[in-house]
Amino acid sequence: MAIISLSNWARVHFPTREKLERNRWIRPFAHLVLKPDLWRFNRRSVPRGIALGLFTGIAVPFAHSPIAALCAVVVRANVPVAIATTWTSNPLTWALIFPGAIAISNLLGFNVDMTTFRALLHSDASLGAWTHWLLSHAAPALMLGLLVEALIVSSIGYGAAALGWRMWVGQKRDRRLRHRRA
Repeated sequence: MAIISLSNWARVHFPTREKLERNRWIRPFAHLVLKPDLWRFNRRSVPRGIALGLFTGIAVPFAHSPIAALCAVVVRANVPVAIATTWTSNPLTWALIFPGAIAISNLLGFNVDMTTFRALLHSDASLGAWTHWLLSHAAPALMLGLLVEALIVSSIGYGAAALGWRMWVGQKRDRRLRHRRA
């Protein structure tokens, strides 16, 4: 039931291809972004879209939905899936993503001070304090950690989506065979 209502919500709130074709910002790129192959759900484009969305959502901290849409054109991934998957990166999940990236950086030999990060996180620090921390030695290490984390998570997402698709198709085939026998 939740999936049905989520699908109805998406149908009401998401723009249609026709609306996107008429959008003045998308019109110059419409011949690239609105190719039918990029909007079909199939066994190749959906896992690519999931992997791309997860990678972009983690590796690019802001404006990741438009970047994922443009990259989906290049790698022939499903555009809606790529955009929707970037939304897994949100303020709640960043509470896990950033410490994970810092831990990965530390494992790779870069020294990112977790105590400074925690102090900034819990002290309602100003933008200037965060900027000072990022402009120190922490920024390159954090970016490397985010990149490695994005590669790991997107690889897992691709594998899970490909396996899930294969299992779904196998179940449909089994049902069809059982129906023919009955």
